[in-house]
Amino acid sequence: MKKIAVFASGGGTNFQSLIDGVHKKELGFIEILFIDRESAYAKERAIENNIPWIYVGKKKFSDNESKTEYILQNLLDHDIDLIILAGYLGIIDEKIIRQYDKKIINVHPSLIPKYCGKGFYGQKVHEAVLKNKDKETGVTIHFVDEGIDTGEIIVQERVSVLSGDAIDSLSSRVLKVEHNILISAVKKLLRSDI
Repeated sequence: MKKIAVFASGGGTNFQSLIDGVHKKELGFIEILFIDRESAYAKERAIENNIPWIYVGKKKFSDNESKTEYILQNLLDHDIDLIILAGYLGIIDEKIIRQYDKKIINVHPSLIPKYCGKGFYGQKVHEAVLKNKDKETGVTIHFVDEGIDTGEIIVQERVSVLSGDAIDSLSSRVLKVEHNILISAVKKLLRSDI
């Protein structure tokens, strides 16, 4: 059975959709959760589902190199097949990216190349969509490379922007799409014998 590591920074709703996918036997096995914020609710979801979790925030490490080595060693020790960044705001070091080439994916709440890269995450993406009066937005699942949101696109799905949309209503609809296409992308990748 394929082993998955998930990285999260916040509430962990994408993490929960992955947990649900495992319970429905649609996915492999979530081996471990990495969080970079002690307050991340994703940690509570891990505890509720008996998934080991590790804190990898800045407070724990004296420098980036020791953090990278710690994460990499844990990934190797757990024999991880696929890494999923599910609302993770940290940057994955290029040493890990090279070790897990085409085995790290990210969920981004826009149709890349729009509203991506440095400074575009979470609500900031939806703010930009509404400010620019875009008629549509969407979700992108992509491989992680050494840039920010520059990796090869795996799948995208469009979401219409409605006339009365505010940040909350738009982000809620985008999040539902994130949950669905994340599961389908992970199933596809696991079947492709990564």
